Amino acid sequence: MRLALGPVQYYWQRTDINHFYETMLSTPLDSIYLGEVVCGKRHALRAPDWLELAQMLAEVSDKQIVLSTLTLLESNADLSWVRKICSNSKLLVEANDMSAVQLLSEARLPFACGPTVNIYNQHTLAYLMSLGMVRWTVPVEMSSRQLAAVLNACEKKPEVELFAYGHMPLAYSARCFTARHLGLDKDNCAYRCMEYPHGLPLESQEGEALFVINGIQTLSGKPLNLLHHFPQLCERGIDILRLSPQWQQMEQVIEAFDRARHGDLHPQLLPPGVDGYWCDHPGLELIARSGTGTPA
Repeated sequence: MRLALGPVQYYWQRTDINHFYETMLSTPLDSIYLGEVVCGKRHALRAPDWLELAQMLAEVSDKQIVLSTLTLLESNADLSWVRKICSNSKLLVEANDMSAVQLLSEARLPFACGPTVNIYNQHTLAYLMSLGMVRWTVPVEMSSRQLAAVLNACEKKPEVELFAYGHMPLAYSARCFTARHLGLDKDNCAYRCMEYPHGLPLESQEGEALFVINGIQTLSGKPLNLLHHFPQLCERGIDILRLSPQWQQMEQVIEAFDRARHGDLHPQLLPPGVDGYWCDHPGLELIARSGTGTPA
């Protein structure tokens, strides 16, 4: 089982991003994804900066470096950004929408598909593989049962990557919720989401963590944590586990999953989080704690 660090979802300062990835090089990760996936207005690093950082990390590390594209394209500038990332021919690119898939397939380059490309059956999987897809990150809402059904129906499968830890990206909108929360227009947002390196928590009327608002992106209120299910993840034919970058304690998350893949499983090393989707329950539920609803 390999471990991958997904792309940063939040808007961090350039110096913080550089320091974060410098720290990640000393961890037992196998792959690192780089790139802006949420908002094309974020300018701390533009496409050429991400390309430069990725090439530098590839030169100084034996980890696989993957470039990720934007998820929701809203302008010609966004499309230009994606074109620049996809025109790179040295590093694997993760397509997060179908425009990137088209660009990469036309260039006859192998590519990965991120969790926001809607793949829910073996037919779509086979079609995208015919276009050049070599790695598939499973949609965050797909259960263990659904994944098993898809993989069992495949004559040939790509590398399978599963989002295993972090706040789940659930939805994207043309409206910026962070700007709206602050009483600002999206076009004049002043890049205020940089003030929220964890995103903006949104609670229910009962005070329960419901969502995290991150610009145009909506994340789960609690982080997904599938560490408790590690033995089953191995049995499901999953090749890579994706750990989503956190502002703090990322090294502890990586260490816990690394210990698990070496036979030293300790779920208590991490906060419980949620695992409802994986167990065919509502995504905000925690099934592992109760010991019920374990997927077959």
